[in-house]
Amino acid sequence: MRLAHILALARKEFLALLRDKRSRIVIVLPPIVQLFIFGFAATYDLNDVPVAVYNTDSGSASRELLARIEGSPNFSVLYHIDSDAQIAPLIDNREVLLVLRFSPRFSADLARGDPAPLQVIIDGRNSNTAMIALNYLRSIVLDFNREWQQMHTGSGPPVNLAMRAWYNENLQSLWFIVPGIVGSLMLVVTLLVTALSVAREREQGTFDQLLVTPLRPVEILIGKAIPGMVIGVLEATLIIVLMVAFFEVPLRGSIPALYLGILLFLAATVGVGLMISSIAATQQQAILGAFLFAVPAVILSGFTTPIANMPQVVQWITYLDPLRYFLVIVRGVSLEGDDFTLLIPQYWPMIIIAMVNLALAGWLFRHRLS
Repeated sequence: MRLAHILALARKEFLALLRDKRSRIVIVLPPIVQLFIFGFAATYDLNDVPVAVYNTDSGSASRELLARIEGSPNFSVLYHIDSDAQIAPLIDNREVLLVLRFSPRFSADLARGDPAPLQVIIDGRNSNTAMIALNYLRSIVLDFNREWQQMHTGSGPPVNLAMRAWYNENLQSLWFIVPGIVGSLMLVVTLLVTALSVAREREQGTFDQLLVTPLRPVEILIGKAIPGMVIGVLEATLIIVLMVAFFEVPLRGSIPALYLGILLFLAATVGVGLMISSIAATQQQAILGAFLFAVPAVILSGFTTPIANMPQVVQWITYLDPLRYFLVIVRGVSLEGDDFTLLIPQYWPMIIIAMVNLALAGWLFRHRLS
């Protein structure tokens, strides 16, 4: 084929895109939306890390180190506790990321020139966040050690960090990333399967034949939703098996509770896919629409960066993202050993999102038929 033919074909494709108003919107709007989402939401910096302090030392050294931690822009001391029993509920409920425990002889050990241990109990469910917070703390402790050694004659590091990570003892990043991939892959696959369903019929000219069948619009919609649900469950099962067998990620909680979360998440995702399919006239538009939703959904879910680091407005938007709730479910079942009771706060928002999405998809489907 000659260059002139290639250029003519390229010109035709450009004209076809630019003549379609919806294609123009899809070309211009997604990059702008994703720019703002990535710019504001995708940050690995931690600010105001929630901290609890259990200080059993009455000396000045612990107060001085604690003042440095409280003065840091990276940490926010929310709780001063007075017993070991208060530690577990704070971490289990995600009220704090780490707990600092000063021993009773912390200041006395430093005064004698002996190393003084500072125990750090950290939530290891998000290994990336845990490591970043730990590095911030190490930096503060190193500065404290340096100044203490300049003012005193003790040898060796005055303060030693003794770290314990809960739920992910070795802070393996795979234990955080792989469960998140379960939701992300389910989202992409289910969106594509359902988004292409009606668009493919329109493009192939078989959609009108489907309408003259005895099936009602609701029945057609359900028939289009079932393949996405079935493929999503099979995809999730395959990834979970690989997660446990190949990546050796633990599965400590209730498997039925996990599959209930999978079904609710798929119902919410299928609703989005059917909305896209009802609006899209071609498969190309359907694919672009699916990725227009998928990329922000992954970013806003907390899969890569903590939701707490995002601006407040963006945090409110994340409540509309079903992937946000499903990631809590899959990580809770795999790492924390959660069951149905503990996951109810994640189930009911997905039920509402699924009902709204499916209702909107049904309305759009009937509207396009009229």
